[in-house]
Amino acid sequence: MPKYAAFLRAINVAGRRITGDELCSHFPALGFHDVAAFRASGNVVFAAESEPLATLTRIEQGLATALGYEVVAFLRTAKEVRAIAEQEVFKPAHVQASAGKLQVALLLSRPKPRVQEDVLALATDDDRLAFGARELYWLPSGGVLESSLDQKAIAKLLGPMTFRTKGTIEPIAKKYFVR
Repeated sequence: MPKYAAFLRAINVAGRRITGDELCSHFPALGFHDVAAFRASGNVVFAAESEPLATLTRIEQGLATALGYEVVAFLRTAKEVRAIAEQEVFKPAHVQASAGKLQVALLLSRPKPRVQEDVLALATDDDRLAFGARELYWLPSGGVLESSLDQKAIAKLLGPMTFRTKGTIEPIAKKYFVR
């Protein structure tokens, strides 16, 4: 049975609180198996028999009903999670020299080339940007909150996204998606 990771947006923000166990408890009712939350409760790994698009729709609709608010899910297959974990879009010297953590913005779809160009034009030496398949990689030179990167402009260009550090995605790949 195929395994997936759902990276959920809007979990445990703006006064909404749900534990990983509580979140996982909703997945079997949606027809999923072997459900586990990783660290923050917005990272859920599970097995499913259905196709990815049907799986995504069931998660978003099921959680909206169960939790009472919209939850956007960014679904990735085992292969995609491994690819994100293994991806080295920046020179190792830049990553090592940075005081910031390498961020991965998970996107709903691959942006068109013109949109990618517009986003990449916002990059600076202090805020490096690069695209993956359906991800935007961001290497800030320091803390995310201290960055001058125009995150609102990026969100306007790319639409819904959710951020995770690469340091969160790598152990998910190792723990749940070994080959």
